[in-house]
Amino acid sequence: MMLLSLLPLALSGIAFSAWAADKTYTNSIHMEFVLIPAGSFLMGADKNFEETSDDETPQHQVTISKPFYLGKYEVTQAQWVAVMRINPSKFSGWSNPVEYISWNNAQIFIERLNLKERTDKYRLPTEAEWEYAARAGTTTRYSFGDDADNLGRHAWYDGNSGMKTHPVGQKEANPWGFYDMHGNVWEWVQDWYDEDYYAKSPVRDPSGPSEGSFRVLRGGSWYFDAAGLRSANRFYLSPDYRVELNGFRLAFSPEPSVNSSKRAQKK
Repeated sequence: MMLLSLLPLALSGIAFSAWAADKTYTNSIHMEFVLIPAGSFLMGADKNFEETSDDETPQHQVTISKPFYLGKYEVTQAQWVAVMRINPSKFSGWSNPVEYISWNNAQIFIERLNLKERTDKYRLPTEAEWEYAARAGTTTRYSFGDDADNLGRHAWYDGNSGMKTHPVGQKEANPWGFYDMHGNVWEWVQDWYDEDYYAKSPVRDPSGPSEGSFRVLRGGSWYFDAAGLRSANRFYLSPDYRVELNGFRLAFSPEPSVNSSKRAQKK
């Protein structure tokens, strides 16, 4: 990761500086966040190198212009209940990821968590931010390399899950310290889905199409095979669709977020 001394001085508010000193932040409901520096990466799949679908191409350079925090783990059932008071999950376990939630449900959780924490900085990551964190500086199929035979050390998927979720953080972290970026549950991100978006995506801080019918999910789940857990793989569903495959992790912006404003406008 980039040295913290290289982070833009414009982001050096008192609270941000205190968290950045440790590169992590833990909130009142025990959600752990890791600081991700600004940087550039290749988003999407190289169709000459891996089996892919059209919506993962063309591979293109993306710049994330500002540091942001991302949840070290998927949101757990305990954290969900601490905010929402009820647990919608099919697979019980306080340390398991919350699931059986829609994109719209996640937005309600975010709104209530922001009120609880007296901030407006919690949000879903953009699709580009999610892949940037999932790749963690790599260009391979997975954050640990190209060989799917090693997937069991890093992910819960159809080959080892027993067809259920598992407590977060049991598998090996990716190079930037994030757990379960491959597998366990699909993770909702902020963006609307467009099959052709990569062909017209801006290079700097892409936030997805301005409208659509479906929202994007990333990362694969306990039910999917190895191909579905590749760093570049994309999935999409209606924002009101609920199933036991889907959860999320949160981002936290040190500054007011354009995406937060868009989210409020699109509820």
